[in-house]
Amino acid sequence: MRPMFQYLNGELPAHLDDDAVLSDPAVDGVRSDAHSGVLGRRVFLKFSLASGFALYAGAAGAADASVGGSAPGAPEPLKPFQQPSAFVAIDAQGVVTVTIGKLDFGQGVQTALPMLVAEEMDADWSQVRCELAPAGDAYKDPFFHIQMVGGSTSMKASWMQYREIGARLRAMLVAAAGKQLQVPAAQLRTESGQVIAPDGRRIGYGALAQTAFAEPVPTAVILKDPSRFTLIGKPTNRLDARAKSSGRQDFGIDVKLPDLRTVVMVHPPVFGGKVARFDAAAALAVPGVEEVIRVPQSGGASGLAIVANGFWPARKARELVKVEWDLSGLERVDSVAQLAQYRALAGQPGIAVQKADTAALASTPASRRISAEYHFPYLAHTPMEPLNCTIDFRGDRCTVWVGSQFQTVDQAQVAGALGLKPEQVTLNTMTAGGGFGRRAVPSSDYLVEAAQVAKARFAAGKTGPVKMIWTREDDVRGGYYRPTHLHRVEIAHDGHGGVLAWKHVIVGQSLTMGTVFEAFTVKGGADTTMTEGVAESAYPFPIALEVHHPKVNVPVLWWRSVGHTHTAFVMETLVDELAKAGKVDPVEYRRQLLAKHPRHLAALNLAVERSGYGKTELPKGRAWGVAVHESFNTVVAYVAEVSIKDQRPVLHGVTAGVHCNLAVNPRSIEAQVQGALVMGLGMTLPGAAITLKNGEVEQSNWHDYRVPVHMEAAQVAVHIVPSADPPTGMGECGVPPIAPAIANAVAALTGKRLRSLPFVV
Repeated sequence: MRPMFQYLNGELPAHLDDDAVLSDPAVDGVRSDAHSGVLGRRVFLKFSLASGFALYAGAAGAADASVGGSAPGAPEPLKPFQQPSAFVAIDAQGVVTVTIGKLDFGQGVQTALPMLVAEEMDADWSQVRCELAPAGDAYKDPFFHIQMVGGSTSMKASWMQYREIGARLRAMLVAAAGKQLQVPAAQLRTESGQVIAPDGRRIGYGALAQTAFAEPVPTAVILKDPSRFTLIGKPTNRLDARAKSSGRQDFGIDVKLPDLRTVVMVHPPVFGGKVARFDAAAALAVPGVEEVIRVPQSGGASGLAIVANGFWPARKARELVKVEWDLSGLERVDSVAQLAQYRALAGQPGIAVQKADTAALASTPASRRISAEYHFPYLAHTPMEPLNCTIDFRGDRCTVWVGSQFQTVDQAQVAGALGLKPEQVTLNTMTAGGGFGRRAVPSSDYLVEAAQVAKARFAAGKTGPVKMIWTREDDVRGGYYRPTHLHRVEIAHDGHGGVLAWKHVIVGQSLTMGTVFEAFTVKGGADTTMTEGVAESAYPFPIALEVHHPKVNVPVLWWRSVGHTHTAFVMETLVDELAKAGKVDPVEYRRQLLAKHPRHLAALNLAVERSGYGKTELPKGRAWGVAVHESFNTVVAYVAEVSIKDQRPVLHGVTAGVHCNLAVNPRSIEAQVQGALVMGLGMTLPGAAITLKNGEVEQSNWHDYRVPVHMEAAQVAVHIVPSADPPTGMGECGVPPIAPAIANAVAALTGKRLRSLPFVV
């Protein structure tokens, strides 16, 4: 998932950019103060519930007001997100528990972020634990000033923040130890959870904790130089690995409370539909079913909530309730007709994103022109753990348990639905079983539905928590989707790899128009989340880029790696085609084009070198496919080994070269690349598409919406380019390059260029 802010990749709009206090890793010991790691002035986002989105900014404003009250020249008071007491607890036995403001749903931040704290604290890693933070001011992201996970930014945004927290706490522990040992703090050192005096006396962190937390919190601290790291950069087992592998990890869906009721929904078959009338008699006859409630939804739609004492009674009752729907005035989307519409739009003038001279397209002979049309379908997220949340509403307060990527947003949306202030809603962050962007929804759809059910029950004099569960069928048929896109490209070239002209048109729904994020992501009428990967491509092509944003009655949302899911495929397959047209090896061609991009070259060269490309003879019937793509400031290159069986590509192995700057936990990076690659592979499989007919989604679950299974996964060797620069994103970057790498191998084997996903060979 990538949120909509333009500055998610570290590029703040000019009117929001401040001078930052940057640390210099070249010196032995980096001075850090209350400003470091904060790359822009505080962004206030105030949203209207009428627009389907609410975000409370009062606490952020209060924090800034306190800063404004500082005396001239005096150090600014620390912000809540800089206070060690909000993030670290140490018990008497020396166990260090790090609280993180992120959601962990597989990306490994429950380990990597505590590694940053433990490194600067000199904590004993065997004594470090982690827990997820509730919604709160201290846990708002210092980049975005809301509590969230997205855009592969957890490490990038928290790199300085969590190191500073550890360094501040270390200084406080040393100060406390100095008083007990009667030794100047400057003469003390720390190691493995202990403060050590010059004479060898030691005091453990557990014995110091109470007095240390009473010490003043330093605003300026000295951070370690990367050359002195003992934990960061080392392959480290995940703190949650044992719980997850043994089945003891609690997820949101596992919440159990006294008097808990389970809710499943009956959603309209067409987006925006309303309940006209319903007969719940048969449903209410199911043992355990208590009530059927009409629930309002965003945009004037409505559905029915089945409330029961367990999931299975509620689900069975859903099959029996009779509903008549009001679908009047709604667009009935049809995938076949939509493709024809998009093709027609691609032939019309669009919104200009980039201008370039295209005159050569008319004068270049057909033998030196490439005409290509690409089509990408809607995609569903389908995380392993179905969407769920538990809400306990008590009139003047509410408690929520949910695996949320958008804690601040979800807290505010639930509050708005219940008529409360955000501070009256306690939101507990639960570990989530996947999400891929689906747990970061501006409308907080399933949470608001649960809040509406709780509100109706409370009004009827019924109390007790309710657990909303969207089955996978609910989400596949009535959730949010990666938009369908059509690309049309015309290229004129010189026959030697040189591009003379390039006209590129993209047609697809905007993710952000009509939302509060439009101001950050829509430029000149074009949504930058759709053009990323083309508009700022590292390749020096003279691209004339236009877009069309049709409005379609299908809700859309970011899907892991967002625009890069389709733009990388187009760019990397066309680069391969240009290399062939110029009779240049595809790797060498990329090297020539990327000569001014050392990180791209380093990732590409590492993957090529470790794969044996050009040196190792492949078995008969196999070919190499190469792709390299940057997303979220990270470059991933793949060299794939592919064959064809039963007219379908078979992936035998992949070598990855990754440039993500400093690898905090190489083991997590390896896992992220492997998982993202498999998800990207899923885009190529037959049946990996959401299609609509007469306004209704035709798929419902994994039996007719294809996802990869174990037998389709290949061996993946992940190699990381060494670097000491601050880390960049990693959670999504492995998705985009795999489909084009496979397609390029198919072209080498068959001579056929694949122009759509999923593949039809």
